[in-house]
Amino acid sequence: MRSRLIVVFLVPMIVVLLMLGAAYASSVARGVQQQFYSQQLADAGYFVSSARVALASGNPTVVEAEMRRHSELYGTGILVVGRSGEPWASTGFDPTGVDDDTVAQIQLALSGHRGDVPPSALPWSFEDAVVVEPIFDDNDVIGAVVMVASTSEPRAEILRQWAMLAVVSLVAIAAGAVVVFRLANWVLQPLRRVNRAMAEIESGHMEARIADDTGPPELRRMIEVFNQMAGEVERTVHRQQEFALNASHELRNPLNALLLRVEYLATGLGSEWDADVEETREEGRRITQTLDTMLSLAKRGNSDVDLARVNIASLVRERVRAWRDAAGGLSITFDLRGVKATYAVTDKTTVESALDAVIDNAVKFSPQRSKIKIVTEPSGEGGRIKVTDQGPGLTDEEMESALERFWRSPKSQNVPGSGLGLAIANDLLESVGGRLRLTAAATGGLTVVLELSEGRSR
Repeated sequence: MRSRLIVVFLVPMIVVLLMLGAAYASSVARGVQQQFYSQQLADAGYFVSSARVALASGNPTVVEAEMRRHSELYGTGILVVGRSGEPWASTGFDPTGVDDDTVAQIQLALSGHRGDVPPSALPWSFEDAVVVEPIFDDNDVIGAVVMVASTSEPRAEILRQWAMLAVVSLVAIAAGAVVVFRLANWVLQPLRRVNRAMAEIESGHMEARIADDTGPPELRRMIEVFNQMAGEVERTVHRQQEFALNASHELRNPLNALLLRVEYLATGLGSEWDADVEETREEGRRITQTLDTMLSLAKRGNSDVDLARVNIASLVRERVRAWRDAAGGLSITFDLRGVKATYAVTDKTTVESALDAVIDNAVKFSPQRSKIKIVTEPSGEGGRIKVTDQGPGLTDEEMESALERFWRSPKSQNVPGSGLGLAIANDLLESVGGRLRLTAAATGGLTVVLELSEGRSR
């Protein structure tokens, strides 16, 4: 954004400076050239008076001495021609090397007309300046004065002033760039602080705020609103953390009592109940681990989890075994298929919780004596779990809304539930870099796909 802001301010300024500089450079060139040609015309006018006297007396020595001194001082070539155009007196000038343009100017002067001042030109296109003035005597043209001067001095003067103009322009552009950079930083400083504060809040530092005394007044209202929003977010997050802390703490006591009760009852059961008791213990330990995870997340104030390499196929088999009794009461069976081992870098407890929510949803909407098919397969660098039921399924429009919290299908309003299962499962998978997808099953019902590919926590 700073680059765009700098371009918006700096480019127009440079364009204006270049336009003004070009206009001034052209004016300087014209002024120097006009001054140079005016001086040449004034010198030629002086020699017209001297040459008139010399031509009238027929003695060229009258003007030759002055012509020689002028040529020595200024390096000019001077030629005086008579009425017929023949050279009459010269110094620093080769009468035999007169070009066609000069001859044309001499003929124009001998006809009683003065030549036009040459137009302005670029310094590097200058040629030697030729000025031709007619000599009148009682309104009769008796000759002409030809002056040829080098343009090196005006060319050097123009280039010198152009160089000064370039230096001044560069200094002005540099000063403007400094002003624009400082202006851009001043304007964007509040936005940078907003960005830093948002990054801190995202990383869990809910107390991050922005000083509202910097930047343009127009942005201070935005900063004030942001601080208010951040305060509200902090209060909301704290309430959520307090709820998670209280819930995990309150659930721990009855859970511990339940596990103690299981241990007490197990002492009076025969060995044929050992497997069931051990499964109950395992479920208790898993719930305890889930509560510990909730407590840890609430204390940290963010959703970072410790990732590890997990055998997804083994995890699925464990959860299906835990759900068999609950599903068996409704005459629902599981068809477990897929590879025996596939791994993903993820959090085991998170995936178990997500899978439980999906299986619970499948059991809830499956008719009695139906089958739930669960397939585990590799996917890229991770794994994929497909859970397919034989329930009523969802339309394409309903599948677009099924992952929203508290959404329920109109045809399933009589089924107990809150509409949170799939939404929570999707949130859990996203926290470890996965996602949830819904598709229609080929034989009816709904297929829920748990993607565990890259294993990145957000």
